[in-house]
Amino acid sequence: MSLKVLSAICCVCLAGWYLPSSHASTSAKPKPAVARTAVPAPADKEGLAEARLIQIYRLIGRSDTRTALDEAQRLVKDYPNFALAQLVYGDLLSSRTRPVTSFGDVPANQLKAHTAALVSLRAESAARLKALKERPPEGHIPAEFVRLSRAVKHAIAVDAARSRLYLFENRASGLTLIADYYISVGKLGVEKNTEGDQRTPLGVYFITSQLDPKTLTDFYGVGALPINYPNMLDVRRGKTGSGIWLHGTPSDQFSRPPLASDGCVVLANPDLQYIIQTVAIRSTPVVIAKQLNWVPQDHASTQSGAFEARLNAWRKAKSSGNLAELTSFYANDFSNGSKNRGDWQTVLAREVAQTRGRELQLKDLSMLRWQDKEDTMVVTFGEVAAGQRTGTSKRQYWSHRAGQWTIIYEGTRL
Repeated sequence: MSLKVLSAICCVCLAGWYLPSSHASTSAKPKPAVARTAVPAPADKEGLAEARLIQIYRLIGRSDTRTALDEAQRLVKDYPNFALAQLVYGDLLSSRTRPVTSFGDVPANQLKAHTAALVSLRAESAARLKALKERPPEGHIPAEFVRLSRAVKHAIAVDAARSRLYLFENRASGLTLIADYYISVGKLGVEKNTEGDQRTPLGVYFITSQLDPKTLTDFYGVGALPINYPNMLDVRRGKTGSGIWLHGTPSDQFSRPPLASDGCVVLANPDLQYIIQTVAIRSTPVVIAKQLNWVPQDHASTQSGAFEARLNAWRKAKSSGNLAELTSFYANDFSNGSKNRGDWQTVLAREVAQTRGRELQLKDLSMLRWQDKEDTMVVTFGEVAAGQRTGTSKRQYWSHRAGQWTIIYEGTRL
């Protein structure tokens, strides 16, 4: 029997397919596909199930349905809760006895009862294929990662439009993409504003803790990594809500539809387990964007020269003890959460007195840029005075206004 429809779908989806280690720009015109050696799957199998599913799509696209069926049978045996793989396996089995007319060709007498599930699985399949075809360009990183301290070992970026999470390692040569995974976000999409709106927030966040799965229900899978939503920019904008996590799936599910959570970022359990074992608490940034803008490795840092000059001027003003000059760096609507600009001037006076004119150094400096209706720089560093080995770990939010960078929040890093 023929698999003409399913084969046609897979051929269209995989047209111009790039193997996992190749990269195609999402902003430039498509380039011819170049075959490269695929990256071996990690030993703990994170990401492997998806790679095997995509290989089955390739086989179907080449009309090699016999091999595809064998591979699908092995995949569902290894991952019996992988609903999308079960769907493909079902189509391949059906094709042996009757023509398959659609992707997820459920018999007519069962279609009504399973329509919603089929729509979700088709959306998941499309999201996986789209993200895996439109690979980040070689040597590019999300524009938000302006500069990361060597003390920051990993970074995470989420592209909601592609239902994809990208995991980076911060090496001596720069940020390197080491893995990427299919994810689910809020039922009503992104741009969270209020408690219970079932949306995933957009912005620059940090992993704040790791929750032991023994303290959680099975709904969260192998564990959870909370992030600091609402961050200081969210608070200034009046956004409400809490409890935004990166978490896993229930034991009877491998993955969830692209829009399925109450606002959290949800991964398959093997993928989340790898992230939990890899990233550090408190220092790992998590950028969540509607769609990531990929730029060359050195682009973000070269575009930040004006800001770095301004930050250095702030450091010099504080080192000199010139309180009037130092205060000029703070916005009129500055807020520390509990203190306004006038209150903060008292804090600055005390800190300047303690420094006693010693040169300040900004150790382990990291800068992340968030651009929406405002241009914001999130800066983390250790403030260390000359002659001292340690200092205060701080986080600042700077806003670009009327051609000048100004501080809208400052506090100790939580």
